[in-house]
Amino acid sequence: MSVFPQLSMKSEVREHLCNVYPRKEGLSELDKDEVFEALLSCLSHPPLFTCLRASTHLHPLQEIQHRLEQHLEQQKQAPAVYTHPQLPDVLLLPVHGPRHVDLLASEVIVGAQCGNAVLRGAHVFTPGILSTPKYMKVGDIVSVFSDVEGKCTRGAKEFKGKKVFLGNGISEVDRSELFCSDGPTKGVAIRMTEPLYQSPSFDGVLTDEVFLQNLPSVVVGHVLGPRPGERILDMCAAPGGKTTHIASLMGNQGTVVALDKIRSKMEKIIQNAKMLKLDCIKAYCCNSIHAVSADPAQEYSADGPPYPEESYDRILLDAPCSGLGQRPNMTYSWSLKEVCSYQPLQRKLLTTAVRLLKQGGVLVYSTCTVTLAENEEQVAWVLKTFPCLTLEPQVPHLGSEGMQGAGLSCDQRRLLQRFRPELAWRGARFSQSPESFLQNANTDTIGFFIAKFIKNEGAVIKVTGHSKDDSSESKENQAADATARGAAKQTEGTVSLMSLSPQEEEIQCCVICS
Repeated sequence: MSVFPQLSMKSEVREHLCNVYPRKEGLSELDKDEVFEALLSCLSHPPLFTCLRASTHLHPLQEIQHRLEQHLEQQKQAPAVYTHPQLPDVLLLPVHGPRHVDLLASEVIVGAQCGNAVLRGAHVFTPGILSTPKYMKVGDIVSVFSDVEGKCTRGAKEFKGKKVFLGNGISEVDRSELFCSDGPTKGVAIRMTEPLYQSPSFDGVLTDEVFLQNLPSVVVGHVLGPRPGERILDMCAAPGGKTTHIASLMGNQGTVVALDKIRSKMEKIIQNAKMLKLDCIKAYCCNSIHAVSADPAQEYSADGPPYPEESYDRILLDAPCSGLGQRPNMTYSWSLKEVCSYQPLQRKLLTTAVRLLKQGGVLVYSTCTVTLAENEEQVAWVLKTFPCLTLEPQVPHLGSEGMQGAGLSCDQRRLLQRFRPELAWRGARFSQSPESFLQNANTDTIGFFIAKFIKNEGAVIKVTGHSKDDSSESKENQAADATARGAAKQTEGTVSLMSLSPQEEEIQCCVICS
């Protein structure tokens, strides 16, 4: 049931997306409008399923499922835990909502990103709180609202702006601890007891056995098809969800090189690899555009990038993107210029990926956005620019085919995989029966796109050099990084980390859906 307003965005962005997005054969103009409206509605609501990737390189799936069920019972939460028939390392839990929850007089306002996390099962942590009642004390029962437009002043005692109700919880801190001169304390501030959407919190739960990840992001790892002993590159890797999945699918045998240009974000990869006991991962701080060597005589080095051409058996490019497939998200503040600015950067990264890929190797390109320009148009550009690449069937193929409008043939679009939650979402409550559960779980996801290429034998690639003045790598995109990146679990640990020269050119921040 639709309980939140549609995803809000600038009129120019809405008009642009409306013109290019709902492309599907056989739809009337009225039907196309309905599909687009459904897209905006479903994006503001959370998926009704929680997907957990199990560490099957450490334990059998059934053992992990059993321990998770035991934990949920101990916490007095007993949702069913399902296995996925096509993904042998996935556990699925239904999310119950929207539920009827009574509003209370005392209101706490949290930031939009904190609010989105609450809708996916999280408690409210202290940094996310913007406003509380004047005399809020430990033990007070409060209603929690999200400031979807970002207009609430931190430390306010009340807020009259646009807000969305998330549920009720119990305060675990006094107001004075939140807004003191030394800064807020750490930890949980509001423990959600009656969330609008009921989903277990997995913070600190079976940390080396389950990893919270969107279902399409798990599909990407299987589509890449890593094998033990191979050398695999994850070009835009932070926070490391897909990197660790690749290593797990290889049985921790081989080499997975993870690159990301932001040093602070490399810590996510480091922590996740250590937590999941994966030591085949090598992480480097690197602008992936420059990860290929210009010296044809250079040999592969385990000491880090740049690497010679044709160094990798498989490459994942989960590209920086406009992030328009993320759920839940109630306000999208970017301009049309920002939305359209990713295509040039993605093409530079794709060019590097093709150069680094061995003949006979596999390249998987993915995004967490819904635009034609960043998905099907990029596939058409790749096929035209690099005749050595051909599209390959994807296994598993759980999503829809690619959209029209980029000049791809019907056969080519069938080889693509686009997760389109709006096609199954009409504002109605999904059936929770076991018979329909798994089909619903495959469709009620974030918006996501996957393309799989193979590099033909005997390929010869001619590539011109990149200009150092890359106007597309704008400060606007750097600022957008924090709003478009999917949430990932934060853990502790260490793994090999090396940094390139400080002269390495900065590019726009990577937007990763983990």
